[in-house]
Amino acid sequence: MIHSLISKLDSKIELEAASAHCDIPCKIYDPSGAQIAALTIVRMVDLIAETEANGDKNSVGYLNSMSRFITTKEEHGHKCKDEIRVIWGDYFKAPQFEKHPEIHDVTHNIMMLASKCKQEIDRDNAVALVEAVNQFAEIFWDTKDVKTKRAVCPYPPSLEVVYPDL
Repeated sequence: MIHSLISKLDSKIELEAASAHCDIPCKIYDPSGAQIAALTIVRMVDLIAETEANGDKNSVGYLNSMSRFITTKEEHGHKCKDEIRVIWGDYFKAPQFEKHPEIHDVTHNIMMLASKCKQEIDRDNAVALVEAVNQFAEIFWDTKDVKTKRAVCPYPPSLEVVYPDL
């Protein structure tokens, strides 16, 4: 029914056809967005803890800061999941799955950890998410025959991150 409606509408106003075979243009997949999202979650958890320890819980400033930190944590939990889901769903195919069959478990672990990070304020879960995304990044870059290195990111929370060694 919807198809016939759209077809009739198209015959009247001649809609321009569009097509695509993946979410983003080919060959620009990069797990760095997920890594930054995971690092942001850790940073927000740290800021929540600092504000909780030092803030006047009845002040408007405290409530404003906490709501901003929590909102940012939630948004980046979703972003992390989305970035990983797109790469796993659109980039990984049979050759990559054969070389790295563990990618399914790594991806599932990221999804579960990102959900926990959204549900809770737990630094251990947030750090575990960063490490899981690092594992994903190492696998991703290996499928492209790009060597990686680990280095501490140059901003808070100053955790180790996987980078392509270019």
